[in-house]
Amino acid sequence: MCCRYWTDESPEIRGIVGEMNRSPLMGKWRTPPVTSGEVRPADVAPVIASSRTGSRSVYPMRWGFGGKNLLINARVETAPVRPTFREAWAAHRCIIPASCYFEWEHPADPAGKKRTGSKYRIYSKNSAVTWMCGLYRIEEGLPVFVVLTREPGEGIRFIHDRMPLILPERLVGEWIRPEASPEELAGEALSDLAYEKAE
Repeated sequence: MCCRYWTDESPEIRGIVGEMNRSPLMGKWRTPPVTSGEVRPADVAPVIASSRTGSRSVYPMRWGFGGKNLLINARVETAPVRPTFREAWAAHRCIIPASCYFEWEHPADPAGKKRTGSKYRIYSKNSAVTWMCGLYRIEEGLPVFVVLTREPGEGIRFIHDRMPLILPERLVGEWIRPEASPEELAGEALSDLAYEKAE
């Protein structure tokens, strides 16, 4: 499960932030969006989605569906049928641009009890941006999002039993297109990611 990610000040991320700054939704949130550094649940951050006219746009969105008990992730296996996510899966998909995401290893001790282990930075091998798939909806007039998760690739399975659904850059525009088939696109997800221990 993804509960932290990072955006740096690379040219790619700066371009996305610049697009978000032109959004009419800027200034409507009580807290300013996180434009670089660690992004946590309940933060507002740049998210790519389709506009009403069908064009690719960047909006400031809050991470998490709901109020006090935020839902921050949705399982790709059940999102199409769960009432909470079904409508968003069908027509309100988004992309969360990140430099990397963080995950903590949870090894078991001799008694079988899991403990929190090393923290890892995980990211796409061949792209400056890790394009995480998400879903969004409108709450109290403002957009909020969740990150879609899936079974992990073999190379990072030792870290955690879930990972974000990540697409290659060439499919970003297709994922956010309401008429596209999310089931087909999910089959194009990246599995072979790079990782390193984080401080």
